[in-house]
Amino acid sequence: MNEKSVLELRDIHKSFPGVRALQGVDFTLCEGEIHALMGENGAGKSTLIKVLTGVYGKDEGHIFLKGNEGEVSIRSPQDAQNLGISTVYQEITLCPNLSVAENMYIGRTKGFGQNWKKMNADADKILESLEIPAKASQQLASCSLAVQQMVAIARAVDMDCKVLILDEPTSSLDEQEVEKLFKLMRDLKARKVGIIFVTHFLDQVYEVCDRITVLRDGKLVGQYDIKELPRVQLVSKMLGKEMDDLSDIKGEQKEYKDKEGKAPVFEAEGLVSNAGIKPFDFHIKKGEVNGFTGLLGSGRSECVRAIFGADRVLGGNVKMNGKSVKIAKPLDAMKNGIAYLPEDRKKDGIVGDLSVRENIILAAQVLKGFFKPFKKSDTYKFADEYIKLLDIKTASADTPIKSLSGGNQQKVILGRWLLTHPEYLILDEPTRGIDVGTKVDIQKLVLKLASEGMSVTFISSETDEMLRTCSRLVVMRDRKVVGELSGEELSQNMIMSTIAGGDKE
Repeated sequence: MNEKSVLELRDIHKSFPGVRALQGVDFTLCEGEIHALMGENGAGKSTLIKVLTGVYGKDEGHIFLKGNEGEVSIRSPQDAQNLGISTVYQEITLCPNLSVAENMYIGRTKGFGQNWKKMNADADKILESLEIPAKASQQLASCSLAVQQMVAIARAVDMDCKVLILDEPTSSLDEQEVEKLFKLMRDLKARKVGIIFVTHFLDQVYEVCDRITVLRDGKLVGQYDIKELPRVQLVSKMLGKEMDDLSDIKGEQKEYKDKEGKAPVFEAEGLVSNAGIKPFDFHIKKGEVNGFTGLLGSGRSECVRAIFGADRVLGGNVKMNGKSVKIAKPLDAMKNGIAYLPEDRKKDGIVGDLSVRENIILAAQVLKGFFKPFKKSDTYKFADEYIKLLDIKTASADTPIKSLSGGNQQKVILGRWLLTHPEYLILDEPTRGIDVGTKVDIQKLVLKLASEGMSVTFISSETDEMLRTCSRLVVMRDRKVVGELSGEELSQNMIMSTIAGGDKE
């Protein structure tokens, strides 16, 4: 091992039925560095992390860890933990009903013989040393998502971790929370902890990381110092092709020719739900792509959930193609030709134990009725059509969806809704946590669907993505609509100034 290295993986191979997930991958992490692990969904990042943490056994290869003679054997997550390798996942795996201290020491307490006063004091000392704004005795559920992430990191630090793996830790955090997390990461770097940072946010990589390792199709593309790899080259290496500027994908698509002349496909007046949004008016025309924008928690998702009937609607009037309709629940919306891809694909989207095929036909089967099942041959025909159309990377239509990468899971859910042939499609954060290439694929598909006459509402926390796809934006702040932008008004500056200077009551 190199004397600066804390971890070295050499020639790692891992295969699953029909898929070679890792092919001879090398990876080196130094003491006191923040190292980005980058690649498209399906590139092998998650598999490499799972091999390193003992979730999967490697087929071939060697793992070396500082302080151990020769290579180490990691057969389980407990082995990894004992060796000083800790992981903080995107979905927080702590217990919200327990206190902060109990979460930090869970699995290490002595039950009835535990000195709770000392445990709380020790926990407070760690929290204070890492400048985490939480008290040992408070219930974890009362902490923000960012603080819960930090508590998970504090637990890892207290267990003397040498290697800390952060798997998409910032995907649900706002800018201020991200800054707090980065400060903690820099503090740990100063303590000589090696940090592996898995993320899809390029700006964050260049803000906080020292080096980047890029994987593609289960193979190592290369390892680079951050200063030597401009963003355009990073994207090019992730995709395996030279990239032109992504910003002009709108120019590649034809607009729906009758978009301006028709009455709205959907319109709402004074719509309000039990999710705390203020009553709002909204409309969308045939072939239009519009969106809701605003800071995290501004009410973007609550608006589209009200439109789809996913939250209980308390008031307002709704029309489809000029006719009044009642949408009290999602099935009402589906019967009126509205489809909704939710923000949280794991919680509200995929059914993990079902196959890709079963997930694709789910919404169409609900509309048809469960007592009128599709012929099996038809379900394979539908699944194969959308696997091909959306370029879903899967061994077969019968592969369990939970074994697919995040981006491919998202494409399956998109296929599910397209199979219902909706007139109005709502996409809430369709590209969150997925790679640059799949993001562009989804943005291009949205514009293609609109050019064919479908109406699409698109929500993303990345404003540049909204500007690339939408022709009109509804701006939100504090769960209230504060403005609407279109044409030449569509710019980062106008969005930010509308959020900051919108209606001040």
